[in-house]
Order: sequence, then structure tokens, then C-alpha cells
Amino acid sequence: MHKAVAVVMDPIEDIHTEKDTSFALMLEAQRRGYRVLYVQPGSLAIRDGRAIAAMSELRLKDDKYQYFTMSDWQTSSFAEVQVVLMRKDPPVTDQFIHDTQILSIVENEGVLVVNRPQGLRDLNEKLAALLFPQCCPPTLVSRSMGDLKAFIREHGDVVAKPLDGMGGKSIFRIRQGDSNLNVILETLTADGSLTMLQRYLPEIRDGDKRIILVDGEPVPYALARIPQGDEFRGNLAAGGKGEGRPLSERDFWIAGQLGPWLREHGMLFVGLDVIGDYLTEVNVTSPTCVRELDKQFGLNIAGLLFDAIEARLDKA
Repeated sequence: MHKAVAVVMDPIEDIHTEKDTSFALMLEAQRRGYRVLYVQPGSLAIRDGRAIAAMSELRLKDDKYQYFTMSDWQTSSFAEVQVVLMRKDPPVTDQFIHDTQILSIVENEGVLVVNRPQGLRDLNEKLAALLFPQCCPPTLVSRSMGDLKAFIREHGDVVAKPLDGMGGKSIFRIRQGDSNLNVILETLTADGSLTMLQRYLPEIRDGDKRIILVDGEPVPYALARIPQGDEFRGNLAAGGKGEGRPLSERDFWIAGQLGPWLREHGMLFVGLDVIGDYLTEVNVTSPTCVRELDKQFGLNIAGLLFDAIEARLDKA
């Protein structure tokens, strides 16, 4: 019997195959002889203490338009699955958390879940970076208007962001004296929400680097996402241009600070965001940029991940 990998992700019909990392992972699984089971979005459930989901077996083709075919949906347990790839994009809503709790049941049944559900619950992608303050720029996380304004006065030029955003959404650059200061902070702290402020890093002009860690080890190239025009955000979703670069000595140092800890906590596939010399985020939910780096440097990052996955399966 072939091994099977189940993939929890956003709707497959909406992806762009030329840049979708989940698609690259599924292609690699298929190349290695795994049955690729697509979990119907929203179908994770528990019946009599066992995790179940509606799944369809995929056949994949590296094509821009007609890139998959599906079998009929079958609702079943994960008894024949060896690996689950949890690749659902943020935001980390209540529904996302509940899905990770169901995947913890799957994990307890002996299935390898990548990334580990407990880590997905514990590691907010903004706050996780602050577990390694030696790597980060000056940062404040607060819901206090007074403290937030004092930080802005101290540093003069800051970036403000919510803790649950992605793709550059609701990120603001604030300078001391900005006439929109109050409304920005009121928006970000509405309903008592915590807000993150970081000193603005002018090195963003050279790109917001995505460094990929596979089982704690860095891929030796990063994708620098470079702001375009009058935009200060480098996120590809905000129009940034992706440009591959070799890691710097500082990049390797940052990866070395986080890698062993992430490996220990079951985070096999992680994206670090680095601007200049500073770590700004730790992406554990659905790290991206694999297809871009593979294309530019002749890599197979999905292959590296499956090497790590299979090493874990062999030890089980």
C-alpha cells in the first residue's frame, strides 16, 4: 500500500501554481509515490473521539491552468495517512485554532503533522520573533495609547501592525507628528487589541528577506521582497518584487539562533522574515516563496522537507 499525505489548505481551485508552495509540496509527495489526499476545506471533525475529514485523492500536473483532477469525496479517519501538511493561511481565527486541536488528535493517533499543531497554536507569527530579542529591532507590543505614543516619540519613525495580519494587511508607517497618529492607533487597538510597533528599518528598501528553515536548517538563499514605487511594504501580496539572494553571515547567525529551538518544537518548515540585520517575524502557518527560490537557483526545497519528513517517519 502506498503511503498517503493529507493536505489541509485553502481551496485548491484558487491557487496560482507558479508561486504556490503547497502545490510544490504536493507535487513532491506525488513524485515520491505518496497518495495525495486533499482535505475538503471546513470538513475536519471528530466522531466518537477520532478525527475525520472529507478527502479526495488528487492527481497533479505542473500546469498553470489544468493542474489537478480529483476523485470522489470520502469521509474517513486518518488511519491510512502517514503525514498531514497543515497549510491553511492566516488569519489564525477560532476556526483555525479548532482545526489544530483536531489535528492534535490526528497526531496522537501516530500521524506526523507538519507543522506541529501545538506550535501553530502557541507561536503567533509576530510575537514568536520576540522569543529571540537578540535578533529583533526595538519593539513594543501594547494596547496602551500612552505607551505606544511614547515609543513613537522615542524612535521617531516606526512600523505599526496588528498581531493577526498577513500579506502586509493593516501595516502602517508612522512618523512623529503624523496627523493620522490617533486614528491609526485607535484602529489598531480597537476592542482592546494588542498592537506591535517596531523601529522603522530603512534597509527595507533592499528587501524584506524570506529565509526558509527546513528542520531547523536554513536554505542558503532567501527571497528578498522589494517594495515598489512609493510603497514601503515588501510583501508580494502588496506588490513587492521577489529577488533571490544568498544568505549573509548575519542571516545564517539568525537562523542558527532559532533553528534548534524550532526543530525541538516540531516546526519542520518555517519562514523567517529579516529586514537588514533584524528578525521581524517567524512564519509557521504556511511559509511561502519555495517556487520562486527553486526557479531562480535550481533548488528542490520541497524535496528537502520530504527528506526531513521521511527521516522522522523512519524513526517512528
